[in-house]
Formats: sequence, C-alpha cells, structure tokens
Amino acid sequence: MAPFLAYEDKGADTPQALPLVLVHGHPFDRTMWAPQIEAFSSSRRVIAPDLRGYGASPVVPGVTPLSRFAEDLEELLDDLKAETFVLAGLSMGGQIAMECCARFGDRVRGLVLADTSPAPETTGGRLARNDMADRLLAEGMRGYANEVLEKMVAPTAHPEVKAHVHRMMTSTDPEGAAAALRGRAERPDYRPLLTRVAVPALVVVGEDDAYTPVSDAEAMHALLPHSELHVVGGAAHLPNLERPTEFNEVLARFLATVEP
Repeated sequence: MAPFLAYEDKGADTPQALPLVLVHGHPFDRTMWAPQIEAFSSSRRVIAPDLRGYGASPVVPGVTPLSRFAEDLEELLDDLKAETFVLAGLSMGGQIAMECCARFGDRVRGLVLADTSPAPETTGGRLARNDMADRLLAEGMRGYANEVLEKMVAPTAHPEVKAHVHRMMTSTDPEGAAAALRGRAERPDYRPLLTRVAVPALVVVGEDDAYTPVSDAEAMHALLPHSELHVVGGAAHLPNLERPTEFNEVLARFLATVEP
C-alpha cells in the first residue's frame, strides 16, 4: 500500500548519521525546506513530507487535529523504515513535532522547534482560527497570502524568497488549510510535555517573528531540560528560508551533538 502522504526522501541512510525529518508549517508544503534538503542530504537521509491537506498530499475536508497529522507521520516513517531520527518542525510543524514526541517520543533522538509555541490556544485565538477557516473557504488563499506575506518573512527578505512563500500559500487548497486551522484551534498544552523531553533540543526563532516572538522561544528553551536557543537576526517567521546559511550552520552544529 502506497503511503498516504507525498514526501521527499533524499540522501543515504547510514548508521553514522541519523535521518532528519522536516515538518513544514501552515500554509506551506515540503518545498519550504528546500535549502535544508539540499544542504543535509549529501551527508544523511532527509525526509520531508507534505502534510495532509498541503502540497501534493490528499486533501481531507473538515477538521484535522494535530494528533491526526502526527499519526500520518508515524505511518509514513513506519513505511519508510525510519526507526529513529532527528525531528524538526516549524510553526504548526513544531506543534506537530511536539505531538509526535507525545505519541512516539522513544524514536526521537533530537528535537528542533523553530518559530513555534507549546501553549494551548486562547479563547480569542480559537475564534480567530475558525473565522479564518471560514474566510479561506469562502474567498480562497490569495487575499490572505497578500496580507500576511511580510509577516511570514521580513520586508527585507530576498524577492525570490518572498515569491516562493507567496506561491506556497496560494497553491494550498483552502479545504486543507481550513481543516488544519480548525484542528489547531483545539490543540492541547504541550508545556508539561517539554519538561519531560530527555533528548537534546534546539530552539530557533527569527528575531522579528510577530507570530511566535523571541519571548515564546525563550520560554520553550527554559522548559526543555537539554536545549539551546538561537535567534536569527533579520528574519521573521521563516528563518530557514530567509537566512538559510545561518540556519543550516546552527542545525549542523546541533546534529553533530546528537549523532549515535
């Protein structure tokens, strides 16, 4: 049976280097990780899926909770025989990575949380996410993409980066995006989980991230027992695309600390 998710699986699977699993954010797809796939697949296996409802993966309308995304990833990693790995997620992808730690954390050898938050949704945030889901279903993605582009990336981001981010957003199916928004509105509190993460962790955040600011990253860093924090200057919500050289250098140093 073919895996449910579309995905990229590049690089050699060797005992010297743990696979790197990359979980994208909303409303993006696996091409969000293009600089990291290129940089790291020469030395290790890199697996980057399109989440349910995004990219080339199937769209399932309704509500997609974070637990369903995590189940999809677990099934994919089982299919690909990736038993242990370093797990990295950005924004919603970071929250999915936390859910993965709750479900199958014994397989995670290192955790990277970028521009994300472990806190549960507020009452106001829950209403806003459901309202946005209604709007995307009614209007499509383009108006939203135009509005948030320069919050997703800094205004000074390279034009090609801006174009890539805008293209990912406008290519996303509104039904998939809306289902994820409704599910994410009901997310649990992952803060107690983070205090129990026993593996090395890396917290990364863009200095100018308005969605998940540096203070959120500092709070996560304080919760994680074995973590380091890196703030990427001149970047907003997508430092892996805005400042890929710096992001990759930090990630490479982290990976060197968690190798078997």
